[in-house]
Amino acid sequence: MRSGTKVAIVGGVFVVVAGGIGYGAYNVLAGEEGTETRSASAEVRTGPLSAEEIKNAAEQFLTAWAEGKDPELASTYTNNPAAAKEAVAGYGEQAHITGAVITPGKATGAKVPFTVKATVEFEGLSKPLSYASELTVVRGLTSGKPLVDWVPTVIHPKLSKNTSLVTGEAAKPPIKAVDRNGTELTAKKYPSLAPVLDQLRDKYGEKAGGRSGVETWIQSDGDSAPRTTLLTLSKGKPGELRTTLDAKVQAAAEQAVKQYGEASVAAVKPSTGEIVAVANNREDGFNAAMLGKQAPGSTMKIVTAALLLEKGLVGANQPAECPKTVLYQGTSFHNLDQFDIKGGNFTQSFARSCNTAFIKLIDDTKDDHALPAEAREVFGLGLNWQTGIASADGSVPESAGGGAAAQYIGQGTVQMNVLNIASVTATTKDGTFRQPVIVPRDLDNRELAVAERQLPGVVGQQLRDMMRATASWGTGKAAMSALGGDKGAKTGSAEVDGQATSNSWFTGFQDDLAAAASVEAGGHGGDAAGPVVAAVLAAG
Repeated sequence: MRSGTKVAIVGGVFVVVAGGIGYGAYNVLAGEEGTETRSASAEVRTGPLSAEEIKNAAEQFLTAWAEGKDPELASTYTNNPAAAKEAVAGYGEQAHITGAVITPGKATGAKVPFTVKATVEFEGLSKPLSYASELTVVRGLTSGKPLVDWVPTVIHPKLSKNTSLVTGEAAKPPIKAVDRNGTELTAKKYPSLAPVLDQLRDKYGEKAGGRSGVETWIQSDGDSAPRTTLLTLSKGKPGELRTTLDAKVQAAAEQAVKQYGEASVAAVKPSTGEIVAVANNREDGFNAAMLGKQAPGSTMKIVTAALLLEKGLVGANQPAECPKTVLYQGTSFHNLDQFDIKGGNFTQSFARSCNTAFIKLIDDTKDDHALPAEAREVFGLGLNWQTGIASADGSVPESAGGGAAAQYIGQGTVQMNVLNIASVTATTKDGTFRQPVIVPRDLDNRELAVAERQLPGVVGQQLRDMMRATASWGTGKAAMSALGGDKGAKTGSAEVDGQATSNSWFTGFQDDLAAAASVEAGGHGGDAAGPVVAAVLAAG
């Protein structure tokens, strides 16, 4: 027998079999005359929980839950009976899960991991369901009894507040998502696309012409979040949905982000705005590439440089001061490792990512709000993008003083994700903002965001040349060295309060493909995010 305790249904009798974690063995006999429990100890203690108390509390709850006939009894072994009763009752009534065999693992302190093997049965269909979760035992605040600390993840690790398990006919038909060339895109082959595919199905399942099947899913209450399918009892008929993604580039993006924890990347075609790849490697499964909101560091200097060039305050080949430090309205700013450039021009300051060269010119703009306007009017940031699924479209709020200065170098209140920065690079490459999309606009005739004006031709040319210099001999050289064609780049390191190492940002273009990546706590932009972007561009 495997080590661990099993709680199983055997001919109507629930048997707890002692195993490796040392649970006291006992039987729970269910019959017409009620339930009788014989446990090793019923003593109520104060102070820290003993190992015996933890074992008994976990065992009592798991047994009552596995039985499934008395949710109220199971709830009494928790510190939130009302919520626990509803969840345990829903396990059978809404999710239609039966025959649970629960096997606890070795307890670590007050935490008890366990596995669940059960069957989902619905209208003549059945399928096995298995997963792992854990519970924590605490002492009741008023009773002093050892109780299971109730959280939704006790029932299933993917549950959260205001969610529940449901089995039934799916509200939305399944989809067969395909890339621009007709290659099928699945969450199994492209794990980063799991949340994307869920949203595409939720929004376009009916339009794709499929037929619903029977599934077990996580239902969100009171919001528009897409369902998360856990088990498919009958597949239904999927409808085909064509996306703008490219399977080859997506595969490269998936592989690239695996090199680093908490990494994200997105790629866009400058000529069309089509999203070619989006990938994340995160513990929480969050689609940070499209929904994240973080300071982008010096990648924001592309927008800042466009502003300064438009106002005629700088020229790519004109002299530009780059001192070690600069003071702006009481706030001191410095360059990485306190470097300076003597007798240099603006291209050198851009390519080496000199902070002070940008901040020194704020007063000359005569408008603290000039940068937010540039970001919105030329680069389309903050214009309510309609990509086809949920996305955040960047934010450069109006600020003043030191806050405005911080925005010039991508710090302070600037909030971006890698799709936003990839779009900034795409706009620079093409000269016109084209709102990113992941499915064609004509699929639902949604209204796409349109920027007020194009990037002036002479400004765009200088920006592209400065990005080419960054890729050729500046801070992006190492990451971009293996790429050919017309290429440009910009690095960024974003300092985050309380974080010892800065976040790594990098963006670049190669011919008609622009990409951006971020790696939390990755350090210099060229060190971590740079190789991710280069790998994606190379695949395009």
